[in-house]
Amino acid sequence: MPHLHDAARKPALLALALLAALSATDAGAATKKKKARAPATSAQCSDFYGYANADWLKANPAPSGIGAVTALGQLRELSLVQQRQLLDLSMQAPANDVQKRLGDFWASGLDEAAVEADGAKPIAPLLDRINAIRKSKDVPAAVAALHQLGIPVLFNFSADVDLQDLERHIGYFMQGGTGLSDPAFYTRTDAETRALLDRYRGYVKQILALTGTRQDRLDAEAAMVIDLETRIARQAQALQVLNDPFANYAPVEVASLAKTYRNLQLDAFLKVQGVRDDRVSLSNPTLFAALDSMVATLKPDQWKAYLRWRIGDAMAPYLARSFRDAEFDFRGRTLRGDAAPAERWQQVLDAITTAAGPMLGKEYAGRYLPSANRTRAADIAAQVRDALERGLQGNAWMSAEAKAEAKAKLSALKIEIGTPKRDLDYSVQPMGRGSFGSNVLIASTWRHREEMKRIGKGNADRRWNVLPQQPALAYDLAQNRLIVTAAVLQPPVFDAGKGDAALYGSFGALVGRELGRGFDRKGRMVDARGTLRDWWTPADLAAWDDIGNRVAAQYNAYPFPGAGAKVDGLATRDENVADLGGVELAWDAFTHARLAPDAAAKQDFFRAWSRLWAQHLSPAEATLRAAADIYAPGKWRSDGPLANLPAFAATFSCKAGQPMQLEETEQVKVWR
Repeated sequence: MPHLHDAARKPALLALALLAALSATDAGAATKKKKARAPATSAQCSDFYGYANADWLKANPAPSGIGAVTALGQLRELSLVQQRQLLDLSMQAPANDVQKRLGDFWASGLDEAAVEADGAKPIAPLLDRINAIRKSKDVPAAVAALHQLGIPVLFNFSADVDLQDLERHIGYFMQGGTGLSDPAFYTRTDAETRALLDRYRGYVKQILALTGTRQDRLDAEAAMVIDLETRIARQAQALQVLNDPFANYAPVEVASLAKTYRNLQLDAFLKVQGVRDDRVSLSNPTLFAALDSMVATLKPDQWKAYLRWRIGDAMAPYLARSFRDAEFDFRGRTLRGDAAPAERWQQVLDAITTAAGPMLGKEYAGRYLPSANRTRAADIAAQVRDALERGLQGNAWMSAEAKAEAKAKLSALKIEIGTPKRDLDYSVQPMGRGSFGSNVLIASTWRHREEMKRIGKGNADRRWNVLPQQPALAYDLAQNRLIVTAAVLQPPVFDAGKGDAALYGSFGALVGRELGRGFDRKGRMVDARGTLRDWWTPADLAAWDDIGNRVAAQYNAYPFPGAGAKVDGLATRDENVADLGGVELAWDAFTHARLAPDAAAKQDFFRAWSRLWAQHLSPAEATLRAAADIYAPGKWRSDGPLANLPAFAATFSCKAGQPMQLEETEQVKVWR
């Protein structure tokens, strides 16, 4: 395939050849007339991204001191401003009980003087319980009680989809309980890791001192904490294993837990969490056997030091400045590389998101998602789904067997707009404005309670894994559903003031790219009944890989702006294919919607798509993304799919071989 800049020269070369032929037949005429110039390629046909985003690129200059400025990033920033405004309003004039709780929570966090005066009082009852431990048999009950508050210690336990029955969630017992996320930090012997562990030891000592350890006991208790966490780390799995859901799925009968892990008392743990299911997943029995042994063999003083440390570390961001400064110095400055803490309002908003995010999401959607927008979004999503049905049945690469299964799967697809289909129980004790740390614990206990309700038959769709106030539009493979949050239904994704054409070009295309996920290389692993099985034939897989490889070859030829490198077509292949399929489906939905689009409307469709991807990257950010990102840069997310679409060329009168229209033999189709 020729490079795009070579293709762009073809019209000029042909024109010069024609001019030479004419001059050869009439040399006299050629001397009397000015030379004819080759017709210039229009901006739309040479750099559509630059044409469509010219105003945005001028108004949003390259970042200074930050890595990127993007149109979709600005949508996220808008959602944060809206959440702040909602919380301010809830603090001043709450309209209901949920807003009253949120407003009090917000006010208590913004009152830094009150937070400082509160000191460690919010966790004092928890510390008293830990200090009361006298025997090893007291430890499991303390562990269960802390989990109930949303403070996971010793291990992690959460709800997730049952891979043998995607219509339900089960509880997952997973490794956790360490202050450093990577188990290798505890066991590696290189100098850099040892230095990090020394800094970590210093942080442990700071928190222990703040939670009551005497000065003369700090070294000994910090050593106890590091020793206990190292024991956990030695039995833990590597991070790459944790990222594989199948490697972490190992269902066991709850009835077997009491006998297998007698000291840990995991059966009693589940009852405290409100879980009454008959099975759970426990994927690392070696670790849990070690934990069971540790409960019986480690002395109570070591457990008390460890549990006090875990409480202090978990709650440090929500307590007095001495806690916050210690936590930021290690986790913020050392681990994340942050130069300074976030502004106070951002810290408080993060706390509310963590502890009471669904509460805020409920009120956010009520305030910022007009019912008309929700209805229009649902209509467009349904039309794109219909376009996908046509694409599934009409494409030339999928076998008849796969098409039949795909049709059944598409018929079972669910679309949820704005907020989850199921609401939560918002009953929780009053928060008040007196203690921010106490409010964090109240809200965290509530959220943990609601999370545990996901476990069991019939609860798989209880809520999303994203909050309504977070901009997101995604396909949920396990549940075969499209999730569209309230926050994403705003410009540039959903701009009701721009007209229907723009809505299809932006929102509709994103819906299309996500719906296609259910029927691509990964989507083929879950069938219409929600069973994990490959419903493609080998020929289907080969045909899909051919599509992906052809798209990868296209993107390999594109320069990565600002990085001095080419786009990695293989690394970005899946997302690029999804983008192409999304635009195809949205265009089909748009032209089938009986809108009778004129030329201007068609142009609006494509401009709306391109404007999603407006961005400025710093040179360092561009270099980083070119090396590691699974997404192409904004220019090619805009222009790459369009160069494959004859409809785009027809709309802007682009000719084959110009940068924005590939030769017909080079064009790739997914659903058209």
